[in-house]
Amino acid sequence: MIAPLKKTDLRSLTESELKAFCEEQKQPKFRAKQILDWLYVKRVESIAAMSNLPQEFRNLLAEKFELNALRLKKVQGSADTTRKFLSELHDHQLVETVLIPASLGLYGDRSDRHTICVSTQVGCAYGCRFCASGLDGFRRNLTPDEIVGQFLLVEKESGKKINNLVFMGMGEPLANYENLLKSIQILNAPWGLGLGARKITISTSGLAPQIEKLAQEEIQVRLAISLHGACDDVRNQIMPVNKKFPVARLISACETYQKIKGRLITFEYILLEGVNDDPAQAPLLAGLARRAHAKVNLIPFNEVPETGFKRPSDERCRRFQAALEKLGVTTTLRIEKGHDIDAACGQLRLREIGSERQSEGA
Repeated sequence: MIAPLKKTDLRSLTESELKAFCEEQKQPKFRAKQILDWLYVKRVESIAAMSNLPQEFRNLLAEKFELNALRLKKVQGSADTTRKFLSELHDHQLVETVLIPASLGLYGDRSDRHTICVSTQVGCAYGCRFCASGLDGFRRNLTPDEIVGQFLLVEKESGKKINNLVFMGMGEPLANYENLLKSIQILNAPWGLGLGARKITISTSGLAPQIEKLAQEEIQVRLAISLHGACDDVRNQIMPVNKKFPVARLISACETYQKIKGRLITFEYILLEGVNDDPAQAPLLAGLARRAHAKVNLIPFNEVPETGFKRPSDERCRRFQAALEKLGVTTTLRIEKGHDIDAACGQLRLREIGSERQSEGA
């Protein structure tokens, strides 16, 4: 099936782009502010609803642009109040977003804030062996409006104000670099959603050149590295990206980022039974953390049956944490969230795709 043609969505435009369009159309520049107010304050879902714009101008906007909200397809609620949202895009592709409970911080600490985990791609091309996101292959990048749209949809459906955002959902954020940066601009700007840059975290599987490029950007977002292994032998087993950007190259990029930004980096480390959970690996990980000025966030694996990997016992997870702390590394062991709703990236989408294919074949 050929996907329907998509006009540029108004939520993919910045303030300066809207001002330029208004000027080009001989409209006063304050029209841009009016549009942005409709989009991010009143949060309308149609151009027709922008009632203080002249009808002729609304007709022109509708001719040139579109305004499509993501369509909520399914919500799963967890016993720990984690909620996963499955949304349908204009071309019927599916994307996942997770709302992390206010009582639990992203890194296992106590928090009174709400964190959203946002996707940047439909599927993923990087093929991490333990991850569900890429099991059905890579489809496409998300546009800025589709990235920002997840934030808007979750706030609308949950009734919660989102305080923190992590690009740690489906896809590799730094592989969708330009759309990622534009969405951050919209999320961060006073004319947009006003979310502080330091409340935004980008997580990457290890695209070293893009990390160095990000270091040169003016934005002051947080950086998290999906490390999951302290040496090439381990990372090569579970993360194909390591063959292109080995550990030494990745850590060099992290050092560059830290030197320029002067900000603490986070190493995400999913604990996989019999793969990377041996405390004997802790000294290697501690050495990398010291070099990159990083803290380590240990995450017991949310099991994805299709991958064949297992979650270590709680005792083994605690032993690994203790080994790192003994070496002087700042370490958190994330309180498990969403295990009962398939909260690992891509699982809900994978189940939905499988269900639809079964129905088509019936």
